[in-house]
Parts: sequence; C-alpha cells; structure tokens
Amino acid sequence: MSRWLYVFKIPELRNKIFFVFGVLVLFRLLAAIPVPGVNLNRIQQLFQSNDFLGFVDIFAGGGLSNLSIVMIGLSPFITASIIMQLLTLVVPRLYTLYKEEGEQGRQKFMQYTRMLMVPISLMQAVGFTSLLRQQGAIEQGSNFEVVVSILMIVAGTTVLMWLGELITSKNIGNGISMLIFAGIISSVPQQASQFIVNFDSSNLPLYAGVGIFGIIAIYFVIQITQAQRNIPISYSKQARGNVSNANVSTYLPLRVNQGGIIPIIFGISLMIFPQTIARFLVGVNNDTVSQAAQFVEQLYANPFFYDITYFLLVFGFTFFYTQLIFEPNRIADNLQKQGGFIPGLRPGEQTEQYLQYLSRRIVAIGATGLGLIAVLPRVVDDVTATDLNITIGGTALLIVVSVVLETMRQIESQIIVRDYDSLR
Repeated sequence: MSRWLYVFKIPELRNKIFFVFGVLVLFRLLAAIPVPGVNLNRIQQLFQSNDFLGFVDIFAGGGLSNLSIVMIGLSPFITASIIMQLLTLVVPRLYTLYKEEGEQGRQKFMQYTRMLMVPISLMQAVGFTSLLRQQGAIEQGSNFEVVVSILMIVAGTTVLMWLGELITSKNIGNGISMLIFAGIISSVPQQASQFIVNFDSSNLPLYAGVGIFGIIAIYFVIQITQAQRNIPISYSKQARGNVSNANVSTYLPLRVNQGGIIPIIFGISLMIFPQTIARFLVGVNNDTVSQAAQFVEQLYANPFFYDITYFLLVFGFTFFYTQLIFEPNRIADNLQKQGGFIPGLRPGEQTEQYLQYLSRRIVAIGATGLGLIAVLPRVVDDVTATDLNITIGGTALLIVVSVVLETMRQIESQIIVRDYDSLR
C-alpha cells in the first residue's frame, strides 16, 4: 500500500494519473450526450430483449445504451487498425513504414489508420442509425436531422480516438483499453442494482457457481498476463582502457501473453461487424441480399459456430499481434552488437531462429489460454441457460482485470525508472 501511496508523492506521475482520470471523466460526459430524437423507452426494450446490443455496448464504452454521440465507440478505429496491420503483410511499403522507419514511420502509418477510420465510422454510423430508426429507437425525422446525427456520431468517434491517443501518450495504460474499461466500470452500479432487484434465493447455488467461476477466471487471467519465460543472456568480458568489465549475466523476458487484451478486442470487433451489417441488410428490398443477411444472422446465432469462430479469431490475432510487436531479428542483432549471447547458441542467425521458435511455442500457450478464457463464459451461459448475462460479464471481467494489471505494470515501471535515475 505504501508503494502506491508513494506514486502520488511524485509530481510528474501524479499529474499523469490525474490527467488520465480527467480524460475518462470527459469520455463519460460525452457518453451521456444523446443524438437528436432518442426514444428512451424503446431503447430499454431493445436492450432487454437483445443480448447482442449489450455485447456491442461493452465496446462502445456504454455509449450505445444511451444512443450518445459516441455510440459506436472505438470500433471503427480498431477495425481500421486491423486492416492496416493486415496490409503490412501484402504491401511492402507499409511494412517498411511500420517496421523499419522508426518513430517517424510509425506516426505516418498511424495517420493512414486515422484516415481509414473516417469512412469506416461513417459506414457504421449510417448502419446503426438506419437500424435504430427501423426499430423505433430513434424517431423518424427529416433528412437533414439524419445527416446531422450521422456527422455527430462520426465526430464523437474521432474525439474518442484522440482521447485514447492522449491516454496512451502518458504511459499509464493503453488508451483504447482504458476507455473500454471506463465504460464497463460505469455500468457496475446499474448492474448491481438490477441484480439486487431480481435476486431469487432459489438460485443461490447458481449464483455461487458463477461467483466461483469468476474467481477462477480472474486467477487464470492474472497468471496468463504475468507469466513469462526468462531466457539467459551473457555478455562477454570487455576491456575499455584500464578498466575491465567481468562477464555479466542477465535474462530476456518473453511474456506468455505479449498482446494483452488487444487480440480479444480485435476478435470481438470482427465478430460484431458482420452481425451489424447483416442486421442492417435484413430489411432491404433486394431478396438476394436479404436472404444472405438472414443466413449470416442464423449462422452467428448458432452457439457452436460462434464459439469456434470467436476462439479461432482470438487465437489467430494473438499470434498475428505478437509477430508485429516481437522482432527476433532486431533483438538478435542488438545482442550481437552489444557483445551479448544466449549460452550454447551462436550470435546472429542461430539466436534469431531460436528466439522465433521459442516465441511461437510460448505464444501458442498464451493464445490457447486467452481463447479459452474468452469462450468459456459463453459456454457456461449456454449450459446454465440463465439470464445472468455471463457472456457479457465474463468478457467485461477479462478486460477489467487485464487493464488493471497492465496499468499497474506501467506505473511500476515508471517508478523503477525514476528511482534508477535518482541514484545515477
């Protein structure tokens, strides 16, 4: 406890924390500003009868349940990020820009991502407003009012992206994850009051079982997030002038889950996007398009298909994201330049191949664990056949625990760096 109280005694770190808190408060204020023509009674009916909307609302940071100007959340930005990162595999120029041109190249790559986000957010805003007008959640207005609502939603998404980047720049957590985290936490009082109102003593064994499952899930999330493999590194004896440095041994940590919750966010975004488009196209006049949309809806309504697809997406994105952020060739090259080596391996290519091999094995364990944690709440929900929304609660729990651990890790690292600098 004294360690964390010490955080607020450091002016720079304290100011960063207060800044992030202020950004999160601003986000919650934006989530309370509705678009014109909202029908609150119809919104409540829709959310009570449709778990899909509740699932989407998690990743809209709670903005969808209010039909606010940030109702689509950061989903367009996440989708744009996925598309751009996939394009690095097929467009050499983008790969060079992202991987080999340093900070300037990554900033330019991010600018392309922001530009791509605008048409995606426009498409999703049109889809959601059309769908909600069909359902009576938004009153039928003039074309001008519809255009104003769509532009407000696109502007709200752009502001959210900017706020997320501000949070990330402070090194107190990932901005996207923090905004989603804030939306989840803000819904806790309402969910708690609903649970108290609907409490049924006959379901006590079920409540106990769900609680135990939640504790076990938290435990495994913590283990997967913090687990790492330490690779021994040795540095050969070096002489500089009259000073001789003895052999130094250290280690290179390889985390089991290097991507954090980003793969889960990516996976859920791709699960939500086809369903959103299908629900919008079901009501069109074209029979072929309408039947195709109905087929997609029925396909995603199949629990077996949904769970398998969700697991494969999380598993695949964990591998993909790790390949983007973990560069064994660069690590091997830096070790060789600094006179470091892994005992029993030659510096250079052999070290690179070993790191690549080891990384894939470790990530396979983390990807499997992350996929199971993401899918198991749905399986439990299907088996128990209750209205406790275990699926939504399980996903939210996974995000909350992961964000808290990642934020604590980044704050701890800043404390360590500051203490080290003060001793130099």
